[in-house]
Amino acid sequence: MFLRKPAREKAEINGSSMADIAFLLLIFFLVTTTINVDTGIGLVLPPPLDEDAPPIHERNLMNILVNSEGEIMMDDHLTEIHEVKGILKTFINNWGENPALSDSPEKAVISLKTQRATPYQVYVDMLDEVMAAYKEVRNEASIANYGITFDKLREGSDRRNHIKELYKKRISIADSE
Repeated sequence: MFLRKPAREKAEINGSSMADIAFLLLIFFLVTTTINVDTGIGLVLPPPLDEDAPPIHERNLMNILVNSEGEIMMDDHLTEIHEVKGILKTFINNWGENPALSDSPEKAVISLKTQRATPYQVYVDMLDEVMAAYKEVRNEASIANYGITFDKLREGSDRRNHIKELYKKRISIADSE
């Protein structure tokens, strides 16, 4: 009669190595994935003062207020962002000539105040303008004294330290309520 074929065993896939493959894929993606870290404004804070801050003569203080609408007031005068650097350079480099401006670069203090609702980009732009003003006055002094730009002076050299000491960044950053 009819001969029956012997029943075949069902084909199976060996699953013992699946865990190994999943583990290797997990490691691969962990190693190759990059996580972007948000960066903030790179400022080095000075050490805390042990004593009270010395009084600052009014003419040596440049008050800058950035309000919640992004308007800039420099010593109570409305100012455009592109004018800030020039005004600060004049203020810092006064050397006592104009009685309304600072006595000297060593005594010049820039006070930057913002309101809580100040647009972040305007705040960053203001900090950039302040830093750019210091960079330019340092470059000008370095070229006048040594014939090369400040950034080409060797780090830690007497010349570089002299310019840094002469044009020390004295910046006060605060919130105004």
